[in-house]
Amino acid sequence: MPDKNSYLMIAMLSFIGGYVDTFGFIALFGLFTAHITGNFVLMGAMLVHPMQGGLLKLLAFPAFLLGVAASRIIVLNYEQRRRSPLKVLFLVQFLLLIGFMAAGLMAPLPLESDTELAAIFAGMLGAAAMAIQSAGGRTTLAGIVHTTVMTGNVTHMVIDVVDIAYSGDDALKARARTRLKQLAPAVSTFFAGALCAAGGYLNFGYWSVSLPIALLLILLLSPGRWLERAAG
Repeated sequence: MPDKNSYLMIAMLSFIGGYVDTFGFIALFGLFTAHITGNFVLMGAMLVHPMQGGLLKLLAFPAFLLGVAASRIIVLNYEQRRRSPLKVLFLVQFLLLIGFMAAGLMAPLPLESDTELAAIFAGMLGAAAMAIQSAGGRTTLAGIVHTTVMTGNVTHMVIDVVDIAYSGDDALKARARTRLKQLAPAVSTFFAGALCAAGGYLNFGYWSVSLPIALLLILLLSPGRWLERAAG
């Protein structure tokens, strides 16, 4: 059963997901760092309406795959030793986001070309960082809702609201209410992260990525037992 620790972790990770994904989209020619679906759609659209950013999106794909693979390797190694991989995953994501910010600071802003080397590194590091969070959400954080992609969460929210309003099954209603308590903070803080990313980009450029980095640092420094309870 999720508790307040889970809700806090969901809120923090969802804010990070919304922030980094939106920031990458604004700063890197529409690059989605937190998921691949949008990049596939945009690359397909480029065949009809040529636009910049194709190289960034193309290179972000293998970077995302490597991030997922690295996350899984870390999880398997720690599970074999019966230890929690959460702190290591947060550390890797923390370092990758620092690299994302550092590389971005070396690129011109606003970006004029997707062939700018610093921007390419920024996109790849951002995609790898969010791949760590995405993969972790399906393995070590399986007890909480997804924090990087909101399509499924919004779909479940609508289903749960309908179940609560129209179903005559009390058990079904109870499950829906429990799930909504996770989904609501995930969707709302992801949206808040997206809005903050826009403001951060306009006012501070890549320095504003220090906000999601700081949130990750808080998670990284949190007691291990708290993280385990929050993970569900």
